[in-house]
Amino acid sequence: MDSDASHGLKSILYVEDDLHVRTTAKLVLEVIGKFEVRDCGSGREALLAAMDFKPDLILLDVMMPDLDGLATLAMLRRIPHLAGTPALFVTGLTAEADIARYAEVGAIGVIPKPLMPLRLTGQLHSLWERHALAAC
Repeated sequence: MDSDASHGLKSILYVEDDLHVRTTAKLVLEVIGKFEVRDCGSGREALLAAMDFKPDLILLDVMMPDLDGLATLAMLRRIPHLAGTPALFVTGLTAEADIARYAEVGAIGVIPKPLMPLRLTGQLHSLWERHALAAC
C-alpha cells in the first residue's frame, strides 16, 4: 500500500471482546500493517488504556457486553486527547440504518464482519485515506 495512503496512521486503539478475532486482527495489523496496536477486550478496558495512549485511530466492535461500541466511543470522546480521534466500527450490523447511526456518532466508516484478515489493512488504509481527503 502506498505510504501516502497511511500518512498519519501509525497507532490504533482496538476494542473487540472476541479473543480469537482480536488476536488475529492485532497480528495482521502489526505484522502486515506495521501499526502500533493497543488491544482491549472491553469498553472499560479501552477507557483505562486510553488514558496513556494517544492513537491515531479508534477501531471498535459494536456488539460487546457491558459497554457496546457506541457507548464506549461516547465515553472515549470525553477524554480530551481522543475527542477528535477518527473512529471506525467493526460489525456485522451493516444495515443502512445502522451505518447512519454510526455516522451520527462520528464514525468515519465501517468494516463489515466477518473480518477478512488479509483485507483488513487495505480496508483501514482506504477508509483512512477517504477520511483524510474529506477533511481537506
